[in-house]
Amino acid sequence: MEQFLNLKDLIPFFQTFIGAVLFVPIYAIWVTFLLPGLWVSMLAGALYGPIFGGIIVFFGATLGAEVSFILGRTFLRDWIRNRLEGFPKILAVQKAVSHEGLKLILLTRLSPAFPFSLLNFTYGLTDVSLKDFSIGLLGILPGTFFFTTLGALAGDITRFRDVLDGSADWKSWIIRFVGLLATIAVIWLVRRSVQKVLDKGD
Repeated sequence: MEQFLNLKDLIPFFQTFIGAVLFVPIYAIWVTFLLPGLWVSMLAGALYGPIFGGIIVFFGATLGAEVSFILGRTFLRDWIRNRLEGFPKILAVQKAVSHEGLKLILLTRLSPAFPFSLLNFTYGLTDVSLKDFSIGLLGILPGTFFFTTLGALAGDITRFRDVLDGSADWKSWIIRFVGLLATIAVIWLVRRSVQKVLDKGD
């Protein structure tokens, strides 16, 4: 019986120039379908190294994020609005971003508390410009290079979980600490923004 092609069979192809170019839209599609990018980011690190892998992931994430943003602003607007009812933290950010703008976008990108893929659609519901949205994507760079570095350290897909379980080195703690500070800052900004709206209503 003929076996299906597995991921390991595709690795030599993705390590070619054409494969690396195709990895960008594949990552973009992955993000657009609200799938977690952690494993794909680590795969990029294992395939291309931490630096080049990080660049590929950043371009793929940016492309997917901007497509999601446009879809959230147009065709999927009602669907996203209904979906946000189950995510009160995201809903609060969506309401606050019109007051805090780029600053809040950057902080939510740094914070692990806010899912990257869903935020892309969420910001489409706001009045934030595509320019500010795109600049805000720079906030994903620390996490991007961190996970591609972990993927490069693992070197093999089967070792990804082992590396994640033992990733509490000083670099990991720095990323986590930055994420925690960003999360606290987001909560503070959202509360301040909500208070502004309440004060105006008085």
